[in-house]
Amino acid sequence: MISISHEPHYIHAVVFEQFTLQDYKEFESNVLYDIRFHGKARLLLDLSQMDGYTIDMALEEIRFSKENRQNFEKVAVVSDDQWVVWSVWINQLIAESEIKIFPDIQSAQLWLGRDGAAG
Repeated sequence: MISISHEPHYIHAVVFEQFTLQDYKEFESNVLYDIRFHGKARLLLDLSQMDGYTIDMALEEIRFSKENRQNFEKVAVVSDDQWVVWSVWINQLIAESEIKIFPDIQSAQLWLGRDGAAG
């Protein structure tokens, strides 16, 4: 399950339990909407409550990242899971954005707010 909110300077997505392809499609739709109307996106992905993900979701995430690599400014990921850390490392090779992993929401929000929009 996924919960998505559009904050003043970023999109905040929280994944609960299993991250499925349906969840990721909802995430994609929200991100593409934001990019269309606001330009490069800033994302906060809270994966700290995620139990796992489906293979089809992981493949879709790679495809979406490759197709939109120039459309992200900053991506903050909250997680301590080693597989998530590895996935972020792979995405840094694909994406043209800053991607960082954080242990908590507050640190991620602070980082997203720097250098521009939130001051």
